[in-house]
Amino acid sequence: MTEQVSTGTRWRLAGDWFDVCKCAIPCPCTFAQPPTYGDCEGVLVWHIREGGFGDVRLDDLNVLMLGSFTGNPWAGTHTDPYAAIFLDERADERQRGALGAIFGGEAGGWPAQFGAMFHPEMRGMDVAPVHVEIDEDLATWRAEVPGKVTATAEALTGPTTPDGARVQVHNAPGAEVGPGQVATWGRATVDRADAFGFSWERTGKSSKHFPFDWSGPD
Repeated sequence: MTEQVSTGTRWRLAGDWFDVCKCAIPCPCTFAQPPTYGDCEGVLVWHIREGGFGDVRLDDLNVLMLGSFTGNPWAGTHTDPYAAIFLDERADERQRGALGAIFGGEAGGWPAQFGAMFHPEMRGMDVAPVHVEIDEDLATWRAEVPGKVTATAEALTGPTTPDGARVQVHNAPGAEVGPGQVATWGRATVDRADAFGFSWERTGKSSKHFPFDWSGPD
């Protein structure tokens, strides 16, 4: 259970977001195009570096979502959108209530806009260990809900990428975190899920990292 909170509360979250999905590299979603194979499924991860909902601190908490859809959400032509959420078990009742209000869209800001566009049917929510590790230089990123979800990726590179440089996109037409952030491209090394009716296991497909900086309720 999560505590009910006032949705008029001022809030801000800043941190890291990444996904791993079934699309080929680079994921067409970032360019607001239909997914590679016509449908998509994957793992979305948020690591809150710093954040607060009124006087409730949310620093260092994690949220993980499983999702799937067919078609192009950015064009409003998608169907069968489904999602399920894992909230960090380290969050207390007030923190869970705040996260639920923000990520559920009730607290406004970008999550409300994205939710209104994607409008998924929720398959469930669980409170669980959500482990997230992100290299400061974005060489690798990973997340795990033990026994249920594993998502790991390494920064994309190739013969003409300078050593230590990252492959990035600015002004992405389809950024899941909202406008103005920079995408860093990766390659999924593990993409595995078995929870809430979602089940897959693959490797070598698309991954991308975005920073995010949200506030609300505006």
